[in-house]
Amino acid sequence: MTFFLNGILLGLALSMLVGPLLLALVQTGLEQGIRAGLFVGLGIWVSDGLFVLATYYGLTEIEQLTNWPGFELTLGLVGGAILILFGLYTVLQPAQEIDWEHSETSRYHSFGALWMKGFLINTINPFTVFFWTGLAGSLLAETAGQKREAWWFYIGVLLTIVVFDSLKVVLAKKVRRHLHDRLLKQVRRGSGLALIAFGIVLIVRVLL
Repeated sequence: MTFFLNGILLGLALSMLVGPLLLALVQTGLEQGIRAGLFVGLGIWVSDGLFVLATYYGLTEIEQLTNWPGFELTLGLVGGAILILFGLYTVLQPAQEIDWEHSETSRYHSFGALWMKGFLINTINPFTVFFWTGLAGSLLAETAGQKREAWWFYIGVLLTIVVFDSLKVVLAKKVRRHLHDRLLKQVRRGSGLALIAFGIVLIVRVLL
């Protein structure tokens, strides 16, 4: 149970980080509602879950990949480019409320795009890769191969991330009621510009 509680504490720390994931969740929750925001969250959670499985069962192979000299540069350039593209799309696309009730095709297409947005932003992020790889290495050493303890830790981390990401989306929707259209557009523009900034910083960091 100690490992489970430690996982919750780490999940809380991760949930308080300000970055592109937070921007994606809040901006989607503000504009398109709780369900749409949760689909972005679902993409993030699936990505994290796959990282857990990959780093736990294939730690040696993952470490070899991350130790490749060009790995960080390649991932940084690709990840930065994706963040910039998402940012540009956010800035240039006009804010609008989607009518989910009267468009089944639009709804499922948009939900799939939202899921992919969360999945890509989390997956093509050097921090995510190195975080889960480093965590797996230290956790396996600390638990001395006791799989049960390691999985309780992972469950604590992932469960906390899911809960707090969901709360962010719900709170964003609540705040939406108090925002007029002009302010909402400014929030959207600011979110897009922040994503572009994160992408540029990521590219500059790996180049330097």
